[in-house]
Amino acid sequence: MKRIIGNLLLLALVGAVASFFLAPAVAFFGIRSAAQADDVAGLQRLIDYGAVRTSLRPQLSGRAEALTPAPSFMEDPIGAVRRQFEAVAPVVGPDPDAFLTPDALDGLMRGQGRYAIVQSAATMPEDSEPAPMPSPKYWGINVARLAVTDEGGSETIFTFERRGPFEWKLVHIGLPDGATPAAPPRAPVSGVTK
Repeated sequence: MKRIIGNLLLLALVGAVASFFLAPAVAFFGIRSAAQADDVAGLQRLIDYGAVRTSLRPQLSGRAEALTPAPSFMEDPIGAVRRQFEAVAPVVGPDPDAFLTPDALDGLMRGQGRYAIVQSAATMPEDSEPAPMPSPKYWGINVARLAVTDEGGSETIFTFERRGPFEWKLVHIGLPDGATPAAPPRAPVSGVTK
């Protein structure tokens, strides 16, 4: 009897550890499925929209200074104070929300990179076509990165962050290098706030 209980406890422990480490991949496939089904509520549970918008703005602006972090007061006190008084130029470029529609997210998950925003539901590949499998780029206790590679070898990188023991949220999308095409006008996604 003790051996059976010990085996069951060991099996439960192995199952908990496996689900602990496989949760980012489950979140990735959950986003892919919710995007294909246009399930906005499901996407909201799996994506931190504020963090993803913040990650996309510098990539879309094309300005190198937008990618560099601000100097800290301890490293450069004069530069930090000067930066507080300088007028910040508005970032010009495509709207990051264009990448956060279900169709665009589906395109990103299929490896379309920056061209995901010009796709519409009518021009998307059939769901029966196999979407590319993500490959792990980094796997840690609190952060995981998965990459989807397109036919040309460019990678779109998805960064997930732990928000609970088994809850992971998408917090960053790393787009491939290159120019972003103009996005067609889109209807706003209901329930998604800036």
